[in-house]
Amino acid sequence: MYTEKVMEHFRNPRNVGEIEDADGVGEVGNAKCGDIMKIYLKIENGIIEDVKFKTFGCGSAIASSSMATELIKGKSIEEAMELTNKAVAEALDGLPAVKMHCSVLAEQAVKSALLDYSKKNNIVIEGLEDFNPDEDHHH
Repeated sequence: MYTEKVMEHFRNPRNVGEIEDADGVGEVGNAKCGDIMKIYLKIENGIIEDVKFKTFGCGSAIASSSMATELIKGKSIEEAMELTNKAVAEALDGLPAVKMHCSVLAEQAVKSALLDYSKKNNIVIEGLEDFNPDEDHHH
């Protein structure tokens, strides 16, 4: 059902916690499945120096946020913007189809935190102009 990678990130999630004075915080949730993800970013000179997350949800949601934080840590904002739910799922060696929405949430949480950062610093991040974390992607 779940890949070894998913289980590994579920058992030992990376970057759990919060950043007190985060430069950007994003929270996304899906009421239907009860998954809530909160991502904290520490950004220095356009580089994501640190990232932490708190996720309330199923194993796939936790594994997805853990993997997403690993994928953007130390990366530039531009690189973090390129993070897709597909990349998250692939890094986990795949997610069950019914759990793909967890990787979508992880992508949205990251973008939502970047959006918060851009608003706080009055900067425009390429590709975030149309981002709306509150859109419901479940059909």
